[in-house]
Amino acid sequence: MTDLTNLGVKQIRDGVASGDFTAREVAESFNAAVEAAASLNAFIVTTPDHALDAADKADADRAAGKDLGKMAGVPIGMKDLFATNGTQTTAASHILEGFVPPYESTVSQNLWDAGAGMLGKLNLDQFAMGSSNETSYFGNVASPWRKEGSNAAMSPGGSSGGSSAAVAARIAPAATGTDTGGSIRQPAAFTGICGIKPTYGRCSRWGVVAFASSLDQAGPMARSVEDCAIMLEAMAGFDPKDSTSLDMPVPDWSAALDADLSGKRVGIPNEYRMDGTDQAILDVWEQGKEMLRDAGAEIVDVGLPHTKYALPAYYIIAPAEASSNLARYDGVRYGLRDLPDPGSASGAGGLQDMYAATREVGFGDEVKRRILIGTYVLSAGFYDAYYTQAQKIRTLVQRDFNDAFAKCDVILAPTTPTASFPLGSLNDDPLTMYLNDVFAVPASLAGLPAMSVPATVNEDGLPLGLQLVGPAFDEQVVLNAGLAIEQRAGFTAQPEKWW
Repeated sequence: MTDLTNLGVKQIRDGVASGDFTAREVAESFNAAVEAAASLNAFIVTTPDHALDAADKADADRAAGKDLGKMAGVPIGMKDLFATNGTQTTAASHILEGFVPPYESTVSQNLWDAGAGMLGKLNLDQFAMGSSNETSYFGNVASPWRKEGSNAAMSPGGSSGGSSAAVAARIAPAATGTDTGGSIRQPAAFTGICGIKPTYGRCSRWGVVAFASSLDQAGPMARSVEDCAIMLEAMAGFDPKDSTSLDMPVPDWSAALDADLSGKRVGIPNEYRMDGTDQAILDVWEQGKEMLRDAGAEIVDVGLPHTKYALPAYYIIAPAEASSNLARYDGVRYGLRDLPDPGSASGAGGLQDMYAATREVGFGDEVKRRILIGTYVLSAGFYDAYYTQAQKIRTLVQRDFNDAFAKCDVILAPTTPTASFPLGSLNDDPLTMYLNDVFAVPASLAGLPAMSVPATVNEDGLPLGLQLVGPAFDEQVVLNAGLAIEQRAGFTAQPEKWW
């Protein structure tokens, strides 16, 4: 029998439905793979029984002749930002360690209803704040990839680094991610997998630990464009519990996949040709143009003139929203509670002292940094100077995309300015770390669907991804263009197993 852990979502689902193997055999194979890959630190907690129970239900439903769901028999990894009933949910932060929700997030419930099982909760940057998966209270996630000739641990990207590492290492066929400013697309590019951020509102945010509410959006990460389409169909849908949820039908994206781009125009934004971008990234961008031209598309130049302001605007808006969202973690209602040292100058302390002590111990340095930035830009003397201006920039970025899509159907750009980098190499330079999101942030500010697809490996043997951005509500054109690149790039590289 084929090694079941090499199969993707569609192959597993169809194989279970046809009786080629049982869902339990799949779950057992992936549970064993997860256990054997502990050195990646991709999972905070594992839930082998959840995967087996879902598998047994899929096998029983098939035996009884019942209709199987879109994800029947497929065990997945769940980013530990999604609340899971009865299973610890931490957002990779000490302040939520031990928190076990008595409810299920809408996205995870949709996936369980579609027949998926859970292998465990995946590690991430704390509260999704990071670009390298080095801010987790539970330790760094290591990419399964290594530079040729080096044993240095590489970043799997962030914040969905546990998700990208698990999928790339073949210890999960797919995983959920969340994207606030590139946290699905950047880690997907770093690890040679596919990941799509749908239009803002496609997937419910209810039950997802909030970072920046006007930007956060859940999406799938998998090894193929088709697998992402299938999983997104299961995840998406209107949710009355989320005031930002789109009240629109979920298209059958996987059935409508078509790599023929005849009559489509692909926009190339010259503003994305930025200083500091690796030449290999620029080269693969050129190759991407040729791939899409070969698929029948016309290549046109488009202007996104406010791109250079998008990243600074994002790092005002996102921390501002984070400082508001994270105010709920105070040690009173749930999660960590720490009290001042009775022997300190303040003695036993009052309520404010408890807040301060809890947050000092519970939040990591990057989270504190963003809370401070956010609180500063929202303060009375600086609100108009920073936050209001950033929101104006956001509107201009959205307008740029609207103007561009009057001239093209989809935009092609790099996903990241560089390939993956060694863990620890950028820790002393947060501004350089933030630049990892420079190509991903504009689509997030505009709330647009955007996807990263692996295109090639560089001279160090590390994956490089290409990004596709589409108009609001048109995930199909993004997926179709992604499929065209996937077919022509023929990306089959896998990390050599060292874990």
